[in-house]
Amino acid sequence: QLNMAKKKEAFLKEFKEGPLQFKPTYKFDLYSEVYDTSEKKRKPAWTDRILWKVKNLSEVASKEGEFPEEENLISVTLINYVSHMSYGISDHKPVTGTFKLEMKPLVSDPLVVLNAEGEWSAEHDVLIRYSAVPEFPSSAWDWIGLFQVTFRHVKDYVTYAWVEDDEISSSRDSKQVYMSASEIPRTGGEFLLCYFSNNLQSIVGISEPFQV
Repeated sequence: QLNMAKKKEAFLKEFKEGPLQFKPTYKFDLYSEVYDTSEKKRKPAWTDRILWKVKNLSEVASKEGEFPEEENLISVTLINYVSHMSYGISDHKPVTGTFKLEMKPLVSDPLVVLNAEGEWSAEHDVLIRYSAVPEFPSSAWDWIGLFQVTFRHVKDYVTYAWVEDDEISSSRDSKQVYMSASEIPRTGGEFLLCYFSNNLQSIVGISEPFQV
């Protein structure tokens, strides 16, 4: 029925579905993996399904009279599509899908370029130099974090410096910020610096990896 509807209904045609490689998920006797044994003896059916669609950005832009240069900013790949037969509180079995999303960056060049200056160690204060594009919306709440190269979240910083409070020099082309020696890890290792923008609520610049 769903496949027939997808051929007829325009709004369904662009939706995708993974292959049905699991048993029908309806109808079961409660708390069991036995198909309907009631008087109705309903035929097993794939009533629980997951469909997806990536919105066509040109459709949205056309309403505003503009068309984006790149339409495919997001790609979706189905990793798995399975039922879970162990659940028995309903006459349906739940179905889940796992997807991989890849998004092209809206900004190809970093808004902030930064690097660790000189030799970094816990024996002395260390310096960071950074520069931002002219239109960058900086804030007094922006900060630069020291991260291990394996970090996975913006909150995984080892330490950080406020870009205004810890600034020690400024010119038209760049600014310099310091981090206290007491906050530098004595164990050393490979690290990088990330500039976090409060206005954009995002990391907008990442340094090359360096040794401490």
